[in-house]
Amino acid sequence: MLYIVSTPIGNLKDITLRAIETLKSVDLIAAEDTRHTKILLDAYQIQKPLTSFFEHNQIKKADHLLGLLKMGKNIALVSDAGTPGISDPGFLMVRLAQENNIPITVIPGVSACISALTASGLPAHRFVFEGFLPPKSGARRNKLIALKGQEATIIFYESPHRLLKTLKDMQDVWDDPTIVVARELTKKFEEVRKDKASRLIEHFTLHAPKGEFVLLYQGS
Repeated sequence: MLYIVSTPIGNLKDITLRAIETLKSVDLIAAEDTRHTKILLDAYQIQKPLTSFFEHNQIKKADHLLGLLKMGKNIALVSDAGTPGISDPGFLMVRLAQENNIPITVIPGVSACISALTASGLPAHRFVFEGFLPPKSGARRNKLIALKGQEATIIFYESPHRLLKTLKDMQDVWDDPTIVVARELTKKFEEVRKDKASRLIEHFTLHAPKGEFVLLYQGS
C-alpha cells in the first residue's frame, strides 16, 4: 500500500491521529527532506526508515519505491509540510502506483492553500490554485494577464525574496488590486493581511518578508 500522508505546515500539533498511526505502521517513509521530516518523527517517537523523494531524484527514486511496493512493502509518502502532491513531485509516485495496480490511500490533513483561503475572508465556493508564479518578471506578468477576468479566488505560493516583485507586478497588471497575504500559517508569527497591493508593498518594504507566503486575489 502507498499511503499519502499529510503533515503539519508549521505547528507540529496539527498532525492527525491517523497520520501518526500510519507513520508508525509502514515499512518506509519517503520524504521530501529527510532532515525536516525527522523532526516530526522524533516529536512523536516514530522510528521508521527514511528515504528521500524530491524533485531532483524523483525519476530514479520512484522506480526504487515501486519495486519495494511490488515486494509487498507499505510506504508512506510525505512532503516537507502539508499535503503531498501540491507543489512537490508526489503526484508522480501516485501515478506510477496507479499504473502498476498498487493500492493507494490518502491520510488527509492540513494544506497551506486551503488554510489561507479559509482565513482570507474571500469567497471559497470557487477557487483556482496556481502554485508558484514564474520567477522572471516577464513570464510572471504574462501569467497574471492570462488570469485577468478569472471569476474565482486565485491562490499563489510565493517565497520571501520574490514577494515584493510579485506584489509590484500584481499592482501594475491588475491595477493595484486588493490582495490577501498570509504568512507563517499555524506558526508563532502567523500573519494575515488584506490590503491594496501598493500598501502591502509599503509594509513589506519596511518589514522584510520572512517565512512562507500565500497570496490570494478575488477575481472578477
